[in-house]
Amino acid sequence: MNIAIFSKTIPEESIQYIQTIIHELHSKNCGIMFYEPFFEKIKQQIFVPDGVKFFKTHDELEGKVDFLFSIGGDGTLLDTISLVRESGIPILGINLGRMGFLSSIARDRIIPAIHAMLDKKFVLDKRTLLRLETSEHLFGEMNYAMNELSVYRKSPQSMLKIQAFVDDEFLNSYWADGLIVSTPTGSTAYSLSNGGPIILPGSQNFVITPIATHNLTVRPIVIPDSSQIRIKVVGRVKEFYVNLDSRSVLVDSSMELVINREDFKINLVRLAEESYFKTIRDKLMWGLDIRN
Repeated sequence: MNIAIFSKTIPEESIQYIQTIIHELHSKNCGIMFYEPFFEKIKQQIFVPDGVKFFKTHDELEGKVDFLFSIGGDGTLLDTISLVRESGIPILGINLGRMGFLSSIARDRIIPAIHAMLDKKFVLDKRTLLRLETSEHLFGEMNYAMNELSVYRKSPQSMLKIQAFVDDEFLNSYWADGLIVSTPTGSTAYSLSNGGPIILPGSQNFVITPIATHNLTVRPIVIPDSSQIRIKVVGRVKEFYVNLDSRSVLVDSSMELVINREDFKINLVRLAEESYFKTIRDKLMWGLDIRN
């Protein structure tokens, strides 16, 4: 079995967990491929056995690895999408960050998680992506997101007037700081912090959530992910930001944004004993008695 290891940067005190992963995989006769830019940052602090290979791009992974380990936080895992793309390579998220909704494997569960994966005691959560289409091809080939697309004002002095259409039917004009179109995966991210609902990963929906809307009766709305969404910023504002997950571009207000469900999905590894509801309870501390 061949495993790719991806990370961007981690605190020095967490280097030991990288070494633990390398040692455990090597002891199980797994082939290891290391993301080279990350390896260059930590190569003086770890030991790697002979035979370890390196990669930088999507083309170097497809058809050559069985799993990809994302080591860090949820932001790190979102960055792996550019490497996995439509290949179907399953991603195991190891959380060395804070919340860890997507990177659900805690530090003290690394070795048991590796054993469970090698013993095939896991399921694959297939996560829907959204795709952005624009006349300017804003994000090139990486025009999709697993969490959300958002538009946001450039100037703190001016709110946006955003017209939204669903399947060519006018939905609403939002007077707000911005607007979020979220996948079920992203429903526990930026959308949730703006009052959006939590949507189960397999629910086949998108959520449209306003950011600091001026009209307090306007609320998030859930629509089928088979729908096409069109967004247009109108009025006096000339520029605004478009964000796909952590990537951001400043665009002219003449641009129309068209959002559809992406044709492929991302496979996230979930251990057999874990569940989405358990993750919500643990991460959001649901049911915690705070009276004492």
